[in-house]
Amino acid sequence: MGILRQLGEYLFIVKPDPKQERTTMMKAMHGMNRITVIIFILALLFMIIRKFL
Repeated sequence: MGILRQLGEYLFIVKPDPKQERTTMMKAMHGMNRITVIIFILALLFMIIRKFL
């Protein structure tokens, strides 16, 4: 699976692959990854806004 597709799934842009098996540990890992990606994007936005204001 490509990195951009995985990011799309984390940000709810792309539907998850129905063929891929979803275990409990995988769901937990993807949930943590989703949270870290969203926090990272928010931090970048905060830094950009702070830089220009």
